[in-house]
Amino acid sequence: MKKIVVASKNPVKVEAVLAGFSRMFPRETFEIETVSVDSGVSDQPLSEGVARRGAEIRAKAARQVVPQGDYWVGVEGGCDMLAGEMVSFAWIVVYSADRVGSSRTAHFQLPDAVRHLVEAGLELGDADDRVFGKENSKQKNGAVGLLTGDVVTRKTLYEQSVILALIPFRQPDLY
Repeated sequence: MKKIVVASKNPVKVEAVLAGFSRMFPRETFEIETVSVDSGVSDQPLSEGVARRGAEIRAKAARQVVPQGDYWVGVEGGCDMLAGEMVSFAWIVVYSADRVGSSRTAHFQLPDAVRHLVEAGLELGDADDRVFGKENSKQKNGAVGLLTGDVVTRKTLYEQSVILALIPFRQPDLY
């Protein structure tokens, strides 16, 4: 059994990581350990680079906290301005003893009401809760689930990116 250390206690992130690993490596069995570690970036990253760095820092910190794993995974959501609109996305970074993989989710446009709250300093999840009248949506379906009526949820959005981050582990001879 392989051990995956996820640098988050958020159940959506943990479920997405396990689902991605299970789909990419269906013959393997996995155990998950979760750890809370600091991202080293702002609570609401507001650029591609900051979100990517946060995921990397989380994965490396998880490795330091729990060195007896097979994989260490950092997930960091972010927002950025693109063509005058605020978009949301997440970065996934996966480490093993000898390699690293990373991927970014698709991005989606945030409504102006959410954008203004994020620009005023709220985290995206808190802004979503306020605009949509929800509670703790970041540990449920997330902004993407609220906006799509759960056609795409935070878990399904992240799962695909976990799979893509695992390509170097599935195709090690190419990397």
